Order: sequence, then structure tokens, then C-alpha cells
Amino acid sequence: MAAPNIVNITSMIGKTDTTSLTTTSATNLLNNAASSGKVLRVILIRAVNTDGSNAADISVGLYSAASLGGAQTELIQAKEVAINTNLDVVTKDTPLYLEEDTSLGATASAANDIKMIVTYEEIS
Repeated sequence: MAAPNIVNITSMIGKTDTTSLTTTSATNLLNNAASSGKVLRVILIRAVNTDGSNAADISVGLYSAASLGGAQTELIQAKEVAINTNLDVVTKDTPLYLEEDTSLGATASAANDIKMIVTYEEIS
């Protein structure tokens, strides 16, 4: 697992990904492949409950390997997202760096109730 020296970067590209949690199994939110030559600076992870009738719980974890592999470290666990609201897990005030061969995943208590937004900078 490595990361480029972010003092001497050649590229920084801002990106936003969205993912619907369509199952109650862990879903990949962001992946930094082994030997990518990049570090990903995560500045927002937001869970949005789109269900107009029910709250849903959300768990978000940092995985020690790409594609939800390796050991998981929980960022939040079984945190309720109320009806038609959102929950910020990571913000620009508390950024998170994904080095090579790491990933982020989320699990919801109900399928099709939560959408995830991840905003990050791809640095190389």
C-alpha cells in the first residue's frame, strides 16, 4: 500500500460518485486499486434517505484492500438516517485519504432506501 507524495503532485481532479444501496449487503462506494499511483482525498460521504415512510440504518467502513477486501474499520455503524433526510459521514473538515489498495463500502438496513454521495479529489 502506497501513496504518491502529495507535495509534488502532477494532477488533482475533483470527482463525485453516487451509488444506490440496492441490497442489504456491503456495496462498494469508492475503490483505489493497487498500483494506481494515486491517493484519493475524500471530502464528503453523504447518505440520503429517499424513503418517504421509513428511516433506515447505515454503516460505512474503510477496507484495507481494494474491492471491499481485507479488514474493515467502521467509520459509522448502524446510524439511523431519518425519513427524507441525510447524514454526513465525512466532510471537508474531517477528510479521509484512500491510499492504493483500499476501498470504502456501505451497508443499509433496507434495500433501495439509501443513496450515497462521495466527493473526492484524485491526486497523482
